[in-house]
Amino acid sequence: MKCSGETFYFILFYLFFKRLQVKMITNLDIFFIIVAVFFLNFGLCYGVCARAEYEISGECCPMCAPGNRVYRHCTEDTSTTCVPCLDSTYLDAPNGLLHCFSCADCNPGQGLRVMTPCTRSSDTICEPLDGHYCLEKNRGSCSLATKHTACLPGQYIKQRGTAFTDTKCGECSDGIYSNGSLHICSTYTKCEDSGLTELKPGTKVSDVECGYKMSAAVIAVSLFLVVLLLSATVFIFFNKKVTIKHCTAQEDSLPKQETASEGGG
Repeated sequence: MKCSGETFYFILFYLFFKRLQVKMITNLDIFFIIVAVFFLNFGLCYGVCARAEYEISGECCPMCAPGNRVYRHCTEDTSTTCVPCLDSTYLDAPNGLLHCFSCADCNPGQGLRVMTPCTRSSDTICEPLDGHYCLEKNRGSCSLATKHTACLPGQYIKQRGTAFTDTKCGECSDGIYSNGSLHICSTYTKCEDSGLTELKPGTKVSDVECGYKMSAAVIAVSLFLVVLLLSATVFIFFNKKVTIKHCTAQEDSLPKQETASEGGG
């Protein structure tokens, strides 16, 4: 590296100025001189490359443009040789690098999909899949996402989830219900409005059950009629079976009687 001689001239100027002023140099002056020498050398010797240059082996080489990498560093006689990044790699800033970065992979298994494809000068930008929200974000791209919370029965969707926020659920109070997919809890059905009777009360997760409710007397009469009908059916069945058996017996005995009559004549 090459350092400027301005430090030496600065010291000579400072000493000459002090000699003219008080004709002597103190220990404090020596301290300020040492500090000045240190900072001037640091700034002049370690900050020699311009913003569009990078330092390599004591030389300041021109950087490669975004989308390109260094193929060969510069020398005293040649400039930096740059080549484009290959497919699925990129560099998004002026650089002095020998290798391009690999493009990010929007893995569906991590709840991601491609929002903006990768180019030679920009990385892939990922976004959450539908029904997911981002957990980790880096430079405008989502690197990890997970599914929105599903509200449970007895809860309602207080705030629907977005690409960057989870779903918020609220609890249903007494007298209303939700199966977990509603934005507000529903009130119970009034069975009497439909001329029906409430068969089962509602809960926080289900509506009431309506229907026709029979009294005990009606149920008893219905059971009696069913039993009577079954008894009549059984009676008819057995009575018919006995009748058929009796007729069959008469038919079987009739030929024998005729044969006996013929033999006697």
